[in-house]
Amino acid sequence: MDIGEESSKLHEQLKGKLEVKSKVKMESRHDLSLAYTPGVAEPCRRIAANKEDVYRYTIKGNTVAVISDGSAVLGLGNIGAEAGIPVMEGKSVLFKELAGIDAFPICLASQDVKKNIETIRNIAPVFGGINLEDFKAPECFEIENALQDLGIPVMHDDQHGTAVVVLAGLINALKVVGKEKNRIKIAISGAGAAAVGVTKLMIAYGINAGQVILCDRKGIIYRGREDLSENKSKMEIAEITNSRILKGTVADAIKGADIFIGLSSKGLVSKEMVRSMNSKAIVFAMANPEPEIMPQDALDAGAVVVATGRSDFSNQVNNVLGFPGIFRGALDVRARQITTKMKLAAALAIASCVKELSSDCIIPFPLDKTVALKVADAVGKAWKEENS
Repeated sequence: MDIGEESSKLHEQLKGKLEVKSKVKMESRHDLSLAYTPGVAEPCRRIAANKEDVYRYTIKGNTVAVISDGSAVLGLGNIGAEAGIPVMEGKSVLFKELAGIDAFPICLASQDVKKNIETIRNIAPVFGGINLEDFKAPECFEIENALQDLGIPVMHDDQHGTAVVVLAGLINALKVVGKEKNRIKIAISGAGAAAVGVTKLMIAYGINAGQVILCDRKGIIYRGREDLSENKSKMEIAEITNSRILKGTVADAIKGADIFIGLSSKGLVSKEMVRSMNSKAIVFAMANPEPEIMPQDALDAGAVVVATGRSDFSNQVNNVLGFPGIFRGALDVRARQITTKMKLAAALAIASCVKELSSDCIIPFPLDKTVALKVADAVGKAWKEENS
């Protein structure tokens, strides 16, 4: 039985992966009076008098909504709201298991940007944070940006969770190969939400923006490329990267690169392309379920460090190392947003969890429960430093 069939049987048997459990007993009239009427009226009055008391008397302070419109689910594409529920359930389980956060899956039966922004605003009072998930680009950028004034942290994990964990891996990979962050060339295959998020966070970390080359399906992205005019996010990224205005294909971008980051599709990179990279090359081939190049092929072609998104190879780059601790830290300090400084702190915390670095060990095991605690502490401290 393959993993897909086994997973389907599990989901069918359990009827999903989540349940709602009460924190209080309900056995007597008094129990009913405390939890519901008439007693519940008093916390309602107190919240009405002081809205901040919602954090004292309700689930808000430890609850995150995992929200999707089903338009870009895993590597499956636009499969719709209902089909996205198993992923949002899974994410909610990980929030609980790794960070003690009560998360709830919400899948929207709309892919209208304005409607979805309004819907999320209207349900926000229940939640202490919003995890946006599997919204396609470029709509995801508009939705996330529009919600930054909610007063609770809102993060699109496909962008920022990916960026945090990729950066953590790169920090350690550079140590393994002995290269400096401001003297490297990076080629990226992909120009969607994850690639844009990764690029911006790497630049914030101190990597030379001009030496980062992104590629979409039509080739290298560069300033002045005419067909970018209708894609605001690609136009913005073109302005800050690829300072030499290199043109061509992924093969041209990867030539002479120190690092390749794949956030695109399977089989895109050949051994010859890896051989064209600089010595001590780093390859992050993260297309799922099949990477841009298989790890052994990349190693045979001369790469020193190889990472993928898969659990059956060394160095799995998995967002689960990031989002539970990021939101735990944000909730603990009542952060109003998740800032760049907080994301950098999270990446550094994840990187620090690897005590014995090697080419086969640059990133912690995804289910290491100590990681979320360290990330939460670092994220909380970063918010306090910014807002002291």
